[in-house]
Amino acid sequence: MRRFAPLGLRTRLIAAFLLVAAISAVTTAALTYQQARNAILKQSQDTAVSTLRDLVENQTLRLPMDQQDLQRVAGDLGKRGQPHPWIVYGEYGTLRASSNQSTTTSAVVSPEIRRQVSANPHGAFQRVKDRRGNPYLVVGMPAVFRYNGGLETTGVVFYAVVPLDSEQTTVDAMVGAARQGAVPGLAIAVIPALLAARSVLRPVRDMRKAAHRLGRGRLDTRIEVRGADELAGLARTFNETARALEQSVSELRDAEARARRFAADVSHELRTPLAGMLAVTEVLDEGAEDLHLDPDTAKALQLISAETGKLAVLVEDLMEISRFDARAAELNLDEVDVAEAVTKTLERRHWTDGRIFTHLPPGIRAQLDPRRFDVVVANLVGNALKHGGAPVRVSVRTEARPGGDRLLVEVADSGPGIAPEVLPHIFDRFFKADAARTRSTGSGLGLAITLENVRLHGGTLHAANGPAGGALFTLDMPLEART
Repeated sequence: MRRFAPLGLRTRLIAAFLLVAAISAVTTAALTYQQARNAILKQSQDTAVSTLRDLVENQTLRLPMDQQDLQRVAGDLGKRGQPHPWIVYGEYGTLRASSNQSTTTSAVVSPEIRRQVSANPHGAFQRVKDRRGNPYLVVGMPAVFRYNGGLETTGVVFYAVVPLDSEQTTVDAMVGAARQGAVPGLAIAVIPALLAARSVLRPVRDMRKAAHRLGRGRLDTRIEVRGADELAGLARTFNETARALEQSVSELRDAEARARRFAADVSHELRTPLAGMLAVTEVLDEGAEDLHLDPDTAKALQLISAETGKLAVLVEDLMEISRFDARAAELNLDEVDVAEAVTKTLERRHWTDGRIFTHLPPGIRAQLDPRRFDVVVANLVGNALKHGGAPVRVSVRTEARPGGDRLLVEVADSGPGIAPEVLPHIFDRFFKADAARTRSTGSGLGLAITLENVRLHGGTLHAANGPAGGALFTLDMPLEART
């Protein structure tokens, strides 16, 4: 089934306004038409009934009547029709006469009005239409006389047939006027509808623009409050919400800045004593055999030396991440051979024992920071060996794109891959995939520092699971980075 696009608020407001205007106009016209029609017909009807009653009461009738007397009275009554000329039909027993003389009875004088007249000495009336639809008023009036305080019928009845053509013409003119006035009335109603829609839509548009600016981080966005209606109340609520959000974000940013400053200060203060401790533990560790220490003391000395080394690495990583947070990290660009740089990274970490397979096409030269590129490759390969498993595959290639040539480095391991719930947090600081694992061999900042180094080069780092299983990290950065 085809679905139509929902109508806009402006269209719906105008349609609703026009619908209300149309209903009001039709209802008013219908009520006015009904009241005016009844008033017109009632006036004609009352005039005809009272006129015929007065004329019949003023007639002198001699009973029994013959055809000539009945014709005379009918002709006399027919000459004095009010409010319009009428035709009077007289009936007395089997005698029939009319003021028209061409016919002695009329088809519009129905049996129903005959029954009403026979039952009511004050007469009756009925509005009917002939076969061609012409309206008529039929008034039946019996000739009566008073006897013992009551009215007794003489058996003579007169029916006045009054054409209502002029009244019908007046009513039709009223309907036509209402119909002709409705169209321009609705057209005129469009103007206030547009003004009303504009007064409603303008605050809505302002609120939509403000919401977009707020979504883009402009937390100081506010809406001008106009008037005191519901839309003004909504604008005030929006401003209060934006103000509260701005205050909350400011407090969070201040707290985050204080936390980062604290971590940077602590790392800086720990660096100097840790360097001294590391030097002493290395000396003691290297001379443990010459000191002839007992096995427990020698083992404790090795543990202190190893933990001091890990603490030194953590402090260095904290200082590095603090430089990124403070936007103090810089690129020292140099043109390097990518294959040679990757090979040196692997050799420097002694990862040449056959656990790593490389695909390093020669001749790929890139402009990048060699030290940071070394950190990136070392962290990715080290993470693959530590959490994935050998063999680890490292491949390098380039790709031409409209924005410039790109350098792509892929590191894939042979492990079980990354759980779907872990993927969104794989680059988070100190994130542990296993909550039960409270202690790790790394600082928990390796992948976060790797991502920051890639971003500093203007690139991206994507983590996923390879089609054959295992984790796959894809480094995508410009072949020529810029500071």
